[in-house]
Amino acid sequence: MFARRNRTEKTADEAWEHLSHAWTAAGDSAGRAGERVTSVTDEALARAGAAADALAGRSPARPWGLIAVVALAGVAAGWAIASAARAALERQAEEEEAELAETAVVVTPTYDDH
Repeated sequence: MFARRNRTEKTADEAWEHLSHAWTAAGDSAGRAGERVTSVTDEALARAGAAADALAGRSPARPWGLIAVVALAGVAAGWAIASAARAALERQAEEEEAELAETAVVVTPTYDDH
């Protein structure tokens, strides 16, 4: 049990050390870049923030934008499939009606005085 705790503490210490170095490197990069923030600096800051959140036990934020895009794509795909299915059913009904009209036998009664 103590070995597990020591291993966990050691892992946390190493993660904290990496986080500190990443945070310092991001700060140095941002300082050298001046007012111009590059994508590399943004990535370093994002990773450092994510690492800090992970060490604090906070779960990452949900990507609501991506969820919305996927939901809209699903709605669009569902609408397209439903429209295609409706058109296919209408064509099938028209074909069946035409077939019945071609094969229909009309019987007219004759009124003979027999």
